[in-house]
Amino acid sequence: MILTREEKLLRKTKLKNFCEEVIEKRIAFTRAAMDNAQAAANEEEKSSAGDKYETSRAMSHLEKDMHARQLTANLQELSAVRSVQTNTLYHTPQTGACIQCETITFFIAAGLGKQIVGTEPVIFLSPQSPLAKNIIHKQAGDYFIFNGEVMIVDIY
Repeated sequence: MILTREEKLLRKTKLKNFCEEVIEKRIAFTRAAMDNAQAAANEEEKSSAGDKYETSRAMSHLEKDMHARQLTANLQELSAVRSVQTNTLYHTPQTGACIQCETITFFIAAGLGKQIVGTEPVIFLSPQSPLAKNIIHKQAGDYFIFNGEVMIVDIY
């Protein structure tokens, strides 16, 4: 399928927006999990079994800290995705590029893995991922290995 310049730019914007929505949902989920862990720590009542009380509070704080790290990572990833330029067409794979192959599409912006956008499978790659680094110097017509040999049909 051959797309016009406008269709390519619109498609990239749609994929970027999809990334943002997924990451924003992760952020909301992580914040809720942090709040739940804090509430659990606050609700622990001191009983005669003091060690059990301290252990439960410590576990709740560890859980909250884990979610805080996840939140930080998600916020950084969202910031990186928001900085992706979708108003530029590229000829080589790089951040913000869409790589159209025979059977699958790749979008280099965030490491979300395989997602279904509309009815189409798209693999969202982090710019730091091994696959993104492997295809960085490829161009349309080149092949690379991904679940077998894959040919790049277009890059934009």
